[in-house]
Amino acid sequence: MPANHSAMVRRGIAALAALPLLTLAACGYGSQSKNDDTAKVAAGAKKTDGLDSVKIGYFGNLTHGTALVGRQQGYFQKELGATKASYATFNAGPSEIEALNSGSIDIGWIGPSPAINGYTKSNGNALKIIGGSASGGVKLVVNPKKIKSLQDVKGKKIATPQLGNTQDVAFLNWIAGQGWNVDAQSGKGDVTVVRTDNKTTPDVYASGSVDGAWVPEPTASKLVAKGGKVLLDESSLWPDKKFVITNIIVRQDFLKQHPKAVEAVLKASVETNKWINANPDQAKAAANKQLADDSGKGLPANVLDPAWKSIQFTDDPLAATLDTEAQHAVKAGLLHKPNLKGIYDLTILNKVLKAEGESTVSDAGLGS
Repeated sequence: MPANHSAMVRRGIAALAALPLLTLAACGYGSQSKNDDTAKVAAGAKKTDGLDSVKIGYFGNLTHGTALVGRQQGYFQKELGATKASYATFNAGPSEIEALNSGSIDIGWIGPSPAINGYTKSNGNALKIIGGSASGGVKLVVNPKKIKSLQDVKGKKIATPQLGNTQDVAFLNWIAGQGWNVDAQSGKGDVTVVRTDNKTTPDVYASGSVDGAWVPEPTASKLVAKGGKVLLDESSLWPDKKFVITNIIVRQDFLKQHPKAVEAVLKASVETNKWINANPDQAKAAANKQLADDSGKGLPANVLDPAWKSIQFTDDPLAATLDTEAQHAVKAGLLHKPNLKGIYDLTILNKVLKAEGESTVSDAGLGS
């Protein structure tokens, strides 16, 4: 990492983050999903901004439900006209940021911590957050035989997805709030924090190697299906029970050169969220169908149903909570105090919301 970036993130995180980046770089960053059957281009449709395609990235998580449903229902393709909506799926934030920086994707759905890290590491030159997508959907799930109360978490082994990721930061902040001490880098202390990929966490939990996990959906509900108990829903820790879990980001040069394409994607996102909230059961089924198309396997009802209920889909990026999450990372020693001024550009989103008769949203003073 260049010397002028090193002040932003501790060397340990940078070194860890580099490993998945290098691996994914070798295989083209993310998985290219199969062609859409539902997203037909309307007859006579024209290209948007003269582009052949717009490349969209997202995770195979229900917290990225706007992207899943919007793709499955054809909203993105409809708004882009004859410009092809192409997609790539990711398993980790650093790999998606690398793909955005390299031009392998143009727009992406992503969590707050990688968005903050991507912005600060580039000295504010790489990306902009241009919209919100989801709130909630994060839980502390534990083995009820070993942990019966929040105080019982002390002395136990608890999994988080990745060092410095959004849930890792939230859990470390919660631990500090209990008056307990944990070394953020090693995860050792009054609680042992075990960084474990979401895909393997259910099996690691079932083996008894960890006593619980602070994880997003659907991993949390997968643990419940294996006998775990929800001890804490992170939304209970936030004002109005809302906090950002997924944002929409764009490469800055793409935003400058192709504002009409960005507007088309944001309009599709707003329309998708409106449809999700009006048709929750149909939307849940659509999201699961897209998960199955992407990975070859959907979620069983006992995982899908509780997971979907815990996520709120919103166009509001909940900017004030992103700033709070950044402060939590600083407090944990995972991030030097960042300058987030300019991380948001909600101009196009608010234009779309006004046209739809919806209320505009705030950047909490962190706009361009």
